[in-house]
Order: sequence, then C-alpha cells, then structure tokens
Amino acid sequence: MRKSRWIIIIAISIAVIFAIVYGFMPRPVPVDIAKALRGPMTVTIEEEGKTRVRDRFVISAPVSGFMRRIELDVGDHVKKTQVVVELEPLRSAVLDPRSRAEAEAAVSAAEASLKAAEENARASAANAEYAKSNNERIKRLYDEGYASKDALEQTESEAKRTEANRLSAGAAVKVAKYELDKARTALRYSAAEGITNHGRIVAIRTPVGGRILKIHHESEGVVNSGEPLIDIGDPGKLEVKVELLSADAVKIKIGTPVLFERWGGDPALYGKVRVIEPTGFTKISSLGVEEQRVLVIADITSLPESWQRLGDGYRVDARFIIWEGKDVLQVPASALFRKGEGWAVFVVKNKRAHLRQVEIGHRTGLVAEIVSGISEGEMVIAHPDESIKDGTRVRPR
Repeated sequence: MRKSRWIIIIAISIAVIFAIVYGFMPRPVPVDIAKALRGPMTVTIEEEGKTRVRDRFVISAPVSGFMRRIELDVGDHVKKTQVVVELEPLRSAVLDPRSRAEAEAAVSAAEASLKAAEENARASAANAEYAKSNNERIKRLYDEGYASKDALEQTESEAKRTEANRLSAGAAVKVAKYELDKARTALRYSAAEGITNHGRIVAIRTPVGGRILKIHHESEGVVNSGEPLIDIGDPGKLEVKVELLSADAVKIKIGTPVLFERWGGDPALYGKVRVIEPTGFTKISSLGVEEQRVLVIADITSLPESWQRLGDGYRVDARFIIWEGKDVLQVPASALFRKGEGWAVFVVKNKRAHLRQVEIGHRTGLVAEIVSGISEGEMVIAHPDESIKDGTRVRPR
C-alpha cells in the first residue's frame, strides 16, 4: 500500500514538472506564409485621368451685342460655316420721364432751328438773286461805256459774296435737318418703343464641322466681346489628360504604353503617351497637401468601336507601364524589411524562421523582384513583426 502510494506521488510530481516545463517552452508563432514564385511582373504608375476632345473650338462673340436665342442643343451635328449664333446691335436704354421730356424738348428746339435756317436760306437766296441781276445790269452798262470798271468789280464781288451766303445758308438747313433727326432718334429708338428693325445682324459661323459640346449661353441676352458662346469638336477624336506627380512623371517618356481601366466598359483600353508638358503646377490634394503635378496627354490606340460610348470629360483610371518582365522571381512586398543598408526576408525552413539577406530589383505596391538571396519555391513570411527573430519557431496560420 505504502509502495503504491509513493508511485502515485512520484507520477503526479513528474506530471507537474512536465507541465511546468511545457508551459515555459516557447510556442510557435503563427505567421502568414507565401511562396517565392516566377512569373510575369509589371511596374506601373496609376492615376485618375479625364477624357477630352483633341481639337476643341470655342466660338466667342466677336463684338458686344444682343444675342438671339440659340436653337441648337448639346450633341447636335453642325457643318462647317453653318450659322450657329446671331448677334443684334445693343438695345437702346429706356427713357425715364425726365429724359423723355428733355428729348421731346430737344426735338422742338431742332424743329425751330430748322425753320430759322430755312428762312435764313430764303433770305440769302433773295440777296444772291438781287446781287446777280444787279451785276448783270452793271456789266451791260460797262459794255456800253456808261459804268466804270470799279462799279463792275464791286457788283461782281457782291454777287459772289451773296452766292456764298446762299450756299452757307443751304448747308445750315441740312445741318438743322440732321440735328432734328438726331433729336428724334432718342425717341424713336428707345427700348420701350418695341422697334423690331435693329439694323444689321452679325452672323457667327462655325470654323469646322463637328458636334456641339457645350452651350455657354442658350437664352437671348447681352454678351460682351470675347465672351465664349459655344464649344464645338469631334467626340470621335478623344485624348486622355492625366495629372501625374512630378516624381512619377520623370519615370515615363513619349510612347510609354498606358492601360485605361474602370472607364465603364470591358475590357481595358490601350493607349500611349503623346505629350509630357515641360512645366509643372501646384495642386492642393484632398488632404490639403501641396503637390507638384505635371500634365501628361495620352492617345487611345484601341479600336474606336470599343470606346465609342466615351465622351468629353469622362473619368478613366490610367496605368502607365514603365517596366515589364515575363519570367521574374518575386515575393510579396510585405515580406521585405530593412536590414542595415539592404533588404532581408525570413525564410521558413524546418518550422523555423531563418533571416536571409536579399537583393531586390523592381517593386510594385504588392510584389518585389528578387535578384539574389532566395530561390524559387522557398517559403517566406509575408508579414513579419517584432516577435519574429532568426531561429524563431513558427507555424502557418
């Protein structure tokens, strides 16, 4: 009995000691594991872009005037030299009671001046007629020897003077008539009179054929010289403008291939860079950060039938392909971490993590190219943290 009791006590003691030892033993750390594989790899720069018509023509008002209502609609086809806008001369101001009274008084004054000028013209005509007949009479007497040469010259001078006065009086009558017309115009062309004859109409024609993209002013009204009225272009000739960060813009060049995705159709559209503007500009991001950006223009090279639903000002996602590889050894970018001045990963072997220095090449946001350090098929820890050391026991999640 006593012997069996000791056996039980010893067994319990061994179990307790074993439990204590097992409890203090380090347990394997659960980790995410990924395999180093070979395959195609593409390094891209992604940014949001916007389509626009390549050749856009903005028709502006050549002069200030009163624009008639535009009967066309956005999307309508127009032919070259077709009249799209008509401008009338600016309407006269409406006369208030005091201005109308002044205008009527000016008309009465002009009528009185005209009557005075006409009476003066009749008097000047009578004087000229008398001086002319007197000059003819003295000339006959001079020819017969009954009048002196001095008397003849005086009558000739008087005839010329009175004729000049007659002509001047006739011109004064014309001036008085014009002044009367001027005074009457203020009443005749008041905006309140409802005059329909507004003079010559300025017809504005399209420089090219195409479709109307935008109408800035549809209803009639006053427009200023140089004010835009209609935008015209060909929606079948689209390009994509993308505002890239200047640090990304230096990585691309003319002819760089582009993929346009999430444009509303399937599959992705192909394109290539045509213009990289040499001047950058500052833009405030949605987070309030100042960014230096560069405008990049790309052409769509896919068949027009595949993107005919796109229009001017549509949103697309542009992926600029700056490098491609067909057979590249790669691991998840999250598996990499800094080790001194280089890079390293944890390779899983025999259920333990082994630190391995690696040399990397191209990188994307998800994967990285491995130039040397590990081989194809080796398992790496995808998200190493501070609990992972060289030789740490690990287990897959």
